Amino acid sequence: MKYGTIFWLMVFSPVLRAQDLQTFNEERIKRDQALMLTLGSWASANAVSGAIGWTTAKSPEMKSFHQMNVMWNAVNLGLAVPGYLKARNAKAVMSLSATLSEQQKTERIFLFNSGLDIAYITAGFLLRSMALNQQAKADQLNGFGKGLILQGSFLFAFDLTAFALHHRHGKQVLRLVDGKE
Repeated sequence: MKYGTIFWLMVFSPVLRAQDLQTFNEERIKRDQALMLTLGSWASANAVSGAIGWTTAKSPEMKSFHQMNVMWNAVNLGLAVPGYLKARNAKAVMSLSATLSEQQKTERIFLFNSGLDIAYITAGFLLRSMALNQQAKADQLNGFGKGLILQGSFLFAFDLTAFALHHRHGKQVLRLVDGKE
C-alpha cells in the first residue's frame, strides 16, 4: 500500500465500524498463528529427522546435510515459537492507522525474508561450487550446500505464500474503508 493511499484512507475515508476492523485484525492474527505453527511444524520435523540422519548416515556428505538441517531448524524453531506467542497475545482492537501500520509491517517482513531466502539458496549453490575446488572439504561443503538449498527453498515458498495471504487479506481494509463490504 502506498503512503498516499494511507493518507487518503486516514483523512478522507468514512469511519469504519469498530467491529469490522476488529474482525479484520482477528483474521490477520489467526493467519499469523497458523503460519507460525506451520513454520514450527516444519522446523520440528526437520530437526528430528535431521538428528536421526546425522547420527545414522553413513556418508560424510549426508551427515553434513543432516547437521545443517538440525542447525537451521533450531533457528526456525527459535523464530516460530516467539512468533506464535506474539500472534497469540496480539490485540485485535486497534485503530485504523495502527491496523494499516501493522498490516504493512507484516507484509514488508515476509517480502524482505523472501529476499533473504534467495540469498540462502544462492549460498547453498556457492558452497556446492566451492566443493569442486576443495576436495578435503567436498563432502561437508556439498552437504551443507544441499541443506541450505532445501531450507532456503522451503522458506522462500513459505515467506512468499505468507506475503500473498497477508497482502490479499490487507486489501479487505480498503474495501471496508470504501464501504464495499
